[in-house]
Amino acid sequence: MKRYFINDGKINVRITEWGSHNAPIIFCLHGLGSTSLSFIEIAEQLKGEFRIISIDAPGHGKTDPILTAEEYELPSLARWLNNIIEMLQIEQFFFLSHSWGSFVSLFYLAEFPEKVVGTILIDGGYQSKRLKGQSMEEEVAYYEKDFEDYVETWESFLADAVYGEVSRRSSLLDIAAKDLVLEKDAKYFWHARGITGGNIIKGMHKHETADIFEKLPSDILLLRATLPKEQEDYRAMTSRIFEQKTGGKMKEIPNTTHMLHWDKPDVVVEEIRKNWSNS
Repeated sequence: MKRYFINDGKINVRITEWGSHNAPIIFCLHGLGSTSLSFIEIAEQLKGEFRIISIDAPGHGKTDPILTAEEYELPSLARWLNNIIEMLQIEQFFFLSHSWGSFVSLFYLAEFPEKVVGTILIDGGYQSKRLKGQSMEEEVAYYEKDFEDYVETWESFLADAVYGEVSRRSSLLDIAAKDLVLEKDAKYFWHARGITGGNIIKGMHKHETADIFEKLPSDILLLRATLPKEQEDYRAMTSRIFEQKTGGKMKEIPNTTHMLHWDKPDVVVEEIRKNWSNS
């Protein structure tokens, strides 16, 4: 694994890579509040077969925040991402994304489909703010507060902020966890700031992926979580709309939370090998 920075003319962006430079590229984009190491277990398994490139999104990890709320809107982020991909001299790639990263990836795919050889969404991109029923103001207030909260011990941060409902831990996920913390005055904060979380939520309410589903290629695979059970009706409804409008495929992965790739990384690796190894 190697980590380095590039500058896009405005901000410094941290890149994490695994694998050989000449191997087929999997480009990874993490979810809200995470970092490029979100994919560490998957990358460690696949680094002998693929070149895995993962970035810290703006305002996450060691990547600088962008300056305006408008730049966090999904179409703007898709164009920003294309600039990064061009700077990295990536001509074609497989796109692996989680949660909010999947929303960005679908807007990217709508505008730059010729660059993407295949797409796997990890429990993201199919959900709808309109259909969930929570107002933008309520959700923004939640993230602005949540991302500014802190705990007083590292173990509390691991248990509450990092792993939460995830049922397993590993040494590699512990490494990823260190990317997520901001330690100050013996207090452990989430690394991403509340203003970043709030701006991202505003952008997701303004631009719905459901509005571009019919513009997307059909070779998209969605791996969908099944826990907690009380969210099943909503997930089933929105993933059904996703399948109908995109023509893509959806697979429910039993006994997985929204952090599906942490719950069952082997399942994601298996799907990547099955769908992409011979492409």
